Amino acid sequence: MQGLKRILTAFTLIICISSPGKAQQQCTNGFDLDRASGQCLDIDECRTIPEACRGDMVCVNQNGGYLCVPRTNPVYRSPYLNPYSNIYPPPPAPGPVPNYPTVTRPLICRFGYQLDENNQCADIDECASDSHQCNPTQICINTEGGYTCSCTEGYWLLEGQCLDIDECRYGYCQQLCANVPGSYSCTCNPGFTLNDDGRSCQDVNECTGENPCSQTCVNTYGSFLCRCEPGYELEADGVNCSDMDECSFSEFLCQHECVNGPGSYYCVCPSGYNLLDDSRSCQDINECEIRNFTCTLQQTCFNIPGEYKCLDPVRCEEPYIQINENRCMCPAENPGCRDQPFTILYRVMDVLSGRSVPSDIFQMQATTRYPGAYYIFQIKSGNEGREFYMRQTGPISATLVMTRPVKGPRTVQLDLEMITVNTVINFRGSSVIRLRIFVSQYSF
Repeated sequence: MQGLKRILTAFTLIICISSPGKAQQQCTNGFDLDRASGQCLDIDECRTIPEACRGDMVCVNQNGGYLCVPRTNPVYRSPYLNPYSNIYPPPPAPGPVPNYPTVTRPLICRFGYQLDENNQCADIDECASDSHQCNPTQICINTEGGYTCSCTEGYWLLEGQCLDIDECRYGYCQQLCANVPGSYSCTCNPGFTLNDDGRSCQDVNECTGENPCSQTCVNTYGSFLCRCEPGYELEADGVNCSDMDECSFSEFLCQHECVNGPGSYYCVCPSGYNLLDDSRSCQDINECEIRNFTCTLQQTCFNIPGEYKCLDPVRCEEPYIQINENRCMCPAENPGCRDQPFTILYRVMDVLSGRSVPSDIFQMQATTRYPGAYYIFQIKSGNEGREFYMRQTGPISATLVMTRPVKGPRTVQLDLEMITVNTVINFRGSSVIRLRIFVSQYSF
């Protein structure tokens, strides 16, 4: 038995060697790669090696190798013993048979595969079995017979490491971009909303739906503007509208009074006036002409801008006698008329309040010119405020001039005297125009 062990040639165990890249399948000595099945199959050295065993040794093929055994060894029966069956006598009666295992030829799978329960070569999932050599920053992707190391989306492989891709550097977002590990997020400026693609922005029409403005909303790109209707102005908040007080802008909008209203204004005239079609000017109502007055039949209606006066008939006082409806005369033969004006003529007129000055308002002249006579004009009474003076405009005429503005309503009565001087006959006399001036309340 010891001799048998010494002559047994030890056979090499099957060792599969793989390179780090595991791209090439190799088989150990005693096996050949079957390219059809991708498996390592045993080589029958007893057939392929001439005179594999010499002398009295017989070649017995083994899995991955072969044995040279004595011809008389009853354990190994081989077809290679048949040619010598007539040379060697039958073996002696068998004694105890050595307990050698039965040699089989197991199926061997190529690198990256292993036998499954059906004795078939199945791919090894290195990723699931954690037998891969991928970097912790990488992910393992199983392939047929191997695996691949890669990076997740949002990372790129650089020198064996997965580094985050800064998508914001490459303009992935239309407006605002925030980079996060392995990804990014897009947002939009105020006034825009993110589209379904997650990258582009669309203008928000703030004017649709609930109006953000108190009156008119105008949409703009990325924002909106508020507008106000005529007669309103935009407040400092840019949203609300407040009424514009047009009357405060100018005192010339209306001739009399401006009344502000919501979003507009209107003009009003005082009593005694009508508003003209221009909606700002006032026109006096002539109550005397339309007979809208309350004067008696004995009185005379005298129209004044904005009102009227009922004038009583002229009554001459002693020693004057009435010549006509507005003239009184003092007779020369009456001793009481010696120092009195020869005639008093009653006149009335109206003047607008605040009339610009100086202003000529009344003219006075002699009706008869006597040879050798000259005339002097003066204000005899009623000019205590020195608002008027007489300016002589010719030998027999003079003009009453207003020198200071007179505010109404007011009634001024002036006695305008014309003095006649005749040196030839040594005569001096006078006549008076008693002028009553009605100053209206308004300047129109």
